Amino acid sequence: MSSTTGQVICCKAAVAWEAGKPLVIEEVEVAPPQAMEVRLKILFTSLCHTDVYFWEAKGQTPLFPRIFGHEAGGIVESVGEGVTDLKPGDHVLPVFTGECKECRHCKSEESNMCDLLRINTDRGVMLNDGKSRFSIRGQPIYHFVGTSTFSEYTVVHVGCVAKINPAAPLDKVCVLSCGISTGLGATLNVAKPKKGSSVAIFGLGAVGLAAAEGARIAGASRIIGVDLNSNRFDEAKKFGVTEFVNPKDHNKPVQEVIAEMTNGGVDRSVECTGSVNAMISAFECVHDGWGVAVLVGVPNKDDSFKTHPMNVLNERTLKGTFFGNYKPRSDLPSVVEKYMNKELELEKFITHEVPFSEINKAFEYMLSGAGLRCIIRMGA
Repeated sequence: MSSTTGQVICCKAAVAWEAGKPLVIEEVEVAPPQAMEVRLKILFTSLCHTDVYFWEAKGQTPLFPRIFGHEAGGIVESVGEGVTDLKPGDHVLPVFTGECKECRHCKSEESNMCDLLRINTDRGVMLNDGKSRFSIRGQPIYHFVGTSTFSEYTVVHVGCVAKINPAAPLDKVCVLSCGISTGLGATLNVAKPKKGSSVAIFGLGAVGLAAAEGARIAGASRIIGVDLNSNRFDEAKKFGVTEFVNPKDHNKPVQEVIAEMTNGGVDRSVECTGSVNAMISAFECVHDGWGVAVLVGVPNKDDSFKTHPMNVLNERTLKGTFFGNYKPRSDLPSVVEKYMNKELELEKFITHEVPFSEINKAFEYMLSGAGLRCIIRMGA
């Protein structure tokens, strides 16, 4: 049993006091886990676009002060009442969405959208009692998506913790907690391209490149990258992308360009931008009769997807996905094993690394478009 079990832990955390302002390293108090909760020691974390979006608080109701972060790897420090499948010392990945294993979604083989633990960006407290486990001199500090990994210790619902192979390097597999798994699973679990097929990837950020990595693993013979930034094309070759299309270089819709390149359309497409126009193009560029388009990006709330009904009647299929259709507790361990078996290459996603004391540099890299994932070393 840990010497800190049942006690409040004082540690460092990067606190966002105001929207869009640099994070401040503060001494915080982290309460012990309550029933069905786990307290984790975070060893490595990374910055995702979702963190930046809610830190900027554009078009949202601000919830500050807050501790962000949701891509991370760590070890279990202690567990609360009722937790039976985790113990102190276990190596884990905390995840922004969960798997209670009891609801209809969790019991279904077709869904990973847990009724109890589905992502909630507006809730800054724990489900158990509606309170935060973080405080500074008595002032509560809000949680973020149930993980808050920009803290040396954090408390998470047990359903949002995936136990993984202890031999897996946490400074690499921590990126599987969000975007990389989302893109990878969108291709492997939802689009399901066959060996030798053609796949178009819309958006060549980290999620799109993970989708391309999935197409590479599946054995696609043509992987067409679509992006408005031609500077991304060289980097995308590392992820198996074989051809590139910049819509700005053509005087016709990009779906028509792709149809001409592929004799009628690609077998599969994966959209990773959140642009409704890209979503429409991704759907309309797949081949009639068997083409499947998968939407990953999150659109603006007022967007409307419009296409002619004949595109559906001609046997094109449109699908959506959440977290790549992975159930966090059941499926993430096998994704980690893909890395351990050298099927999945994670190092190429990691372009920067900074000590925790310089966490704001990670935000600078993300905002400038430099690199894909920045690993943040806790305790440094």
